[in-house]
Amino acid sequence: MGSLLSRLTDSRLKPSIPTHTIFRSAVIMMLARMGSLHALEQDKGNRFWRRWLGRALPSADTIGRVFSQVVLVSIRSLLHHLYSRLKRNKALKKTHGFQVLILDGHEHTSSYLRCCSGCLRRTIHTREGDRIQYYHRNVLAMLSGRDFPVLLDVEEQKRKENEVSCALRLCERILKDYPRAFSVVVADGLYLEAPFFKLFLRHGKHIIAVLKDERRDLMEDARGLFQQEKPLIQIEGNLKRQIWDMEGFTSWQSLKREIRVVRCVETRTIRRQRTGEIEEETSEWIWATTLSQKEASTEAIIHLGHDRWLIENKVINEMVTYWHADHVYHHHPTAIVAFWLTLMLVLNLFRAFLYLNIKPEWRSKHTQIYFAMLISSALYQAMYPKIPP
Repeated sequence: MGSLLSRLTDSRLKPSIPTHTIFRSAVIMMLARMGSLHALEQDKGNRFWRRWLGRALPSADTIGRVFSQVVLVSIRSLLHHLYSRLKRNKALKKTHGFQVLILDGHEHTSSYLRCCSGCLRRTIHTREGDRIQYYHRNVLAMLSGRDFPVLLDVEEQKRKENEVSCALRLCERILKDYPRAFSVVVADGLYLEAPFFKLFLRHGKHIIAVLKDERRDLMEDARGLFQQEKPLIQIEGNLKRQIWDMEGFTSWQSLKREIRVVRCVETRTIRRQRTGEIEEETSEWIWATTLSQKEASTEAIIHLGHDRWLIENKVINEMVTYWHADHVYHHHPTAIVAFWLTLMLVLNLFRAFLYLNIKPEWRSKHTQIYFAMLISSALYQAMYPKIPP
């Protein structure tokens, strides 16, 4: 990894501070979960930085300026190197029999005052009149492993394009950089578009996407046929599933191939905490997939379809809540992506260390944030050795 760090570059002609020195500073900031460059700069005179960097800590302005000029490909190569090491060590376990790529969009910052050349714009209607709001959205891609997810890449949404167009640009790069990393793609109903499906089909990949647009011919045909078929009943504890699984749909004419549709109506018995009354909650899920019944069982489609929520509930929410992913360290389009890629690398290293080096008995007794706090505590102890633990 040290030799790869030395390959990090930026657009400065004669840099006085190497790019990898700036990058290593940001890595410690994120591991210690400091939350901002100014919080990092408060420890500028600490001896820890001379041991870690071989020199004094650069200023917050310098770190932000260098990150706005960094070559993003060089950071993405670090992510790819870590993925290759994990794959070589057989640490990437299949989930439900497949290597799965999950995509999701995320709005990570908004402001009425600050903007940059990469900001998206929208008009917000308020009592005081219309206001222009500036915001950033990105699309995140991750591998859903059995033990822990691996973040692969991120792409910023540009002006005058939707989330799917941004995702297509991201996916073309992932298919080039990670051609064998996954066999199935799982996405929201927003991605149920023919160009998106065709891109992965050309590369021999399968797709599972939520089907939720009632106006689609595919949805109308599926509902009509499901009414004529008796569902398969599954009961797991307090969860009851009614399942319909049919293939051979040709209603999606722009795709020009048959599609399989799986419907699952889930009824869960719960006890209300406030009143103590027992109630039933019912939810309906419908997925469209290119996987045939021979290639994937009905149970596999249901579990993979539900796994899509992992990227939102378990990954993005954790990044935002505990790792300050939505903080704008430096408001520049390149810097924003560079800091996101750096955090993704830090989280991949953290989770790989947690699941490959910490014994399961200890992991089962504590949350991930507990171990993150231990790492933060150790870093602060190294910075301030005279302070008792």
